[in-house]
Amino acid sequence: MTNYQSFSRRWILGTGLAASLMLSTTALAQAYPVGERDADPAAGSGLAAAATATTYPPTKIHVPAPTGPNKIGTIELHLIDQARDDASAPGGKRELMVSVWYPARPRAEGPFAKYMPPKTADVLSHSLSKAAFGLDDPIFDFAGSDTQARVGVPAERGKHPVVLYSPGYPLSRYYGTAQVEELASRGYVVVTMDHTHEGPVEFPGGRFVPGTDVLLPTADQTRAALDTRVADTRFVLDQVTLLAYGLNPDAERRNLPAGLRQALDIRNVGMFGFSAGGHTAADTMAVDGRINAGVDLDGTLAYDMQLGPLGPAAERGLDRPFMLFGSDGSQRTDPAVPDTYDKSWAAFWKNQRGWKLNLQLPGTNHLGFSDYQFFFYDVFYALTGDDDGAIQVQANVGGILDRHRMLLAQRTYLTAFFDQFLQGRPQRLLEKESAEFPEVGFVR
Repeated sequence: MTNYQSFSRRWILGTGLAASLMLSTTALAQAYPVGERDADPAAGSGLAAAATATTYPPTKIHVPAPTGPNKIGTIELHLIDQARDDASAPGGKRELMVSVWYPARPRAEGPFAKYMPPKTADVLSHSLSKAAFGLDDPIFDFAGSDTQARVGVPAERGKHPVVLYSPGYPLSRYYGTAQVEELASRGYVVVTMDHTHEGPVEFPGGRFVPGTDVLLPTADQTRAALDTRVADTRFVLDQVTLLAYGLNPDAERRNLPAGLRQALDIRNVGMFGFSAGGHTAADTMAVDGRINAGVDLDGTLAYDMQLGPLGPAAERGLDRPFMLFGSDGSQRTDPAVPDTYDKSWAAFWKNQRGWKLNLQLPGTNHLGFSDYQFFFYDVFYALTGDDDGAIQVQANVGGILDRHRMLLAQRTYLTAFFDQFLQGRPQRLLEKESAEFPEVGFVR
């Protein structure tokens, strides 16, 4: 088995996800017959719009509200790297889409950003509906769902540390929204990036680039993907730096929110990522000293989790703070538990020269470190009205740990880490196990 977490591919590829959810079109129909659904006005007008007895309505998801004191703004940027070629792009150069999430001014008002743009939402909802429920028609209304951020509103005054986010392979940047919005509400400017040709990407004007068909990459393919991701990240950081200096890096030169340039503190930059995104964060730090601190959310630091070879961060360690935050019932650095042992984590722990912390969140699955941890509940409950069933479905996807505690723990420890290392605020939470979060285990 190659590449990132063999267990993550079982979820993403669909056969394992469908088996784990233990759902099918038949089971869904039995739980919520179409006739009852259409007859119930409380179910919402979308339910009544179902076309056939085998069609279920696209259902909105609800991104959990962040807990910080700041309102949130967001914009997207279209970036073109003139130093790298891409024959498939209109101009022959590599193109990226990123989103910038930032603290907004207290009186900021404007429309809420949608969870995903329409073409990306359509592709991902179709594939996820098929994989999870065996349905040909999409039931996740990602394009119609609101985030907690307002589009283009003025940024809060003052300087704010910058945090970069990289998603898992081959996922979309939008699947980290709940964690990202929390950091923005706590005073950070967070830049999330898609890695073009991995996950689907929608560019201005509706131009759409689909994701990869390679869902089981070899170690060599994984190495190539990581090299591209690291180059993407360094380029994005270059563009954020230009933005802080007063330039507009957006390819269309679209208007920027008032105060955004002044809000960027590029002297204090962090990075985190989920799965392959965590590996991206570590390997980018290995070659780019501008990133002061990083977090890996449940991602191996090898090109093949079981066989290797190790990535540069695992092989040599880093000289700056880095936190591992893992799922599973057993710790990855323990060779006595071969099912979860990851020699890259063990090597990193041994070789790390800077501050380090290894946290474990038992009761979570791999995808419990992405937005998958909450939105299956929303959809299943909306279609069935069955709270117990929705909780079970959500547990099968994200893990048996209560979904509210799961997200709260991730948000709290991520914020504490960046508060300590980007804002100079020591955090007792990072020193030892906390009675406030008995779910979170420390590994020495």
